[in-house]
Amino acid sequence: MKKNLGLRTIVIAATLLVFLWGIFLGRDPAASIQAMKEKGVLAGIMQENIHLGLDLRGGTHLILQVQVSEAVNAETERTVERLKDELKSKNITFTEITKPNDRTDQVIIKGVTTDQAGTLRDVTSSEFLDYEMASAGDGYALTMKPSVLDQLKKSTVTRSIETIRGRVDTLGVSEPVIQEHGLGENQILVQLPGVDDPVRVRQIMQETGMLDIRQSIGGPYPTEEAARTANGGLLPANAILLPDATRNKAGEGFYLVARNSVVSGEDIRSATPGVSETGQQEVNFNLKAAAAKRFATFTGNNVGNSLAVILNGKVRQVATIQSEIRDSGRITGNFSKQGASDLGKMLESGALPASIRYLEDRTVGASLGAE
Repeated sequence: MKKNLGLRTIVIAATLLVFLWGIFLGRDPAASIQAMKEKGVLAGIMQENIHLGLDLRGGTHLILQVQVSEAVNAETERTVERLKDELKSKNITFTEITKPNDRTDQVIIKGVTTDQAGTLRDVTSSEFLDYEMASAGDGYALTMKPSVLDQLKKSTVTRSIETIRGRVDTLGVSEPVIQEHGLGENQILVQLPGVDDPVRVRQIMQETGMLDIRQSIGGPYPTEEAARTANGGLLPANAILLPDATRNKAGEGFYLVARNSVVSGEDIRSATPGVSETGQQEVNFNLKAAAAKRFATFTGNNVGNSLAVILNGKVRQVATIQSEIRDSGRITGNFSKQGASDLGKMLESGALPASIRYLEDRTVGASLGAE
């Protein structure tokens, strides 16, 4: 009996020691001791080792809605370009391949002759497995399968949660709650205890952070009409016009760039803020191995041509390719030090697959914690 009592006493003492260690010294004893010296024992413990939730510490409560239709639209836009290339390679004639204004999950093919309809069906059934083809008026409609559409919407919300969590983690917010909100469709619940700059956090979460590097074909042009005039009245089929992010009040400014990216935000391995030789804030980025190889091949074959760095659909800068570029680059511009830091965090955490809309935004006071 005494032996069992002694063993229990040892277990209880050991358990108390473990908990006392966790409360007073935590995972980083040196930081905990320093915090207690600077702010006192109780305040130091609270700061380093006891993380309070929203009700006890106060903070920001957000409910976001992911605009999943944008992700669906982006997917069918890519399908349009793939379909054009595929039909051309199979010598299938067509007049146009477009998307209807009222359906983001559908592609319309027009101008295919009756004798080539069978070949078209063979191509779509073998190369576009996520779609079903049917006759539609004077053409054919390629519609995303319902199961594929549902999965795309779910994955868009999941990827948005992961991206937002990555961005919040870089800000050092302790014990955040970022999860799917079951009370509404495509909604995310975000709770950020102790946030002292909610406006900045909102900006970082909401920015899509979409980076593209494409070949620059022409520009800058003062207006869209000027761009068309300079190109014989019509834009090349493989190019689009994008606004110049550095434009001033003297003119809007547009660049003609390739429709397809050389590298994109998904190819970013790391991104860090820095200072250029002229003292300007900049963001330096490094590419993943596969993207670096692709980038080196492209730049090596296009020395003397121009590259456009595009952020969130706007041309941030255009530079001439002087030599082969392999795995790194930089983005310069009119950044503040904080702006360059935030951009680096957005690029590292990845681009949001779709924009988000704020349904609820309120600041919670630490009333319970104060009591």
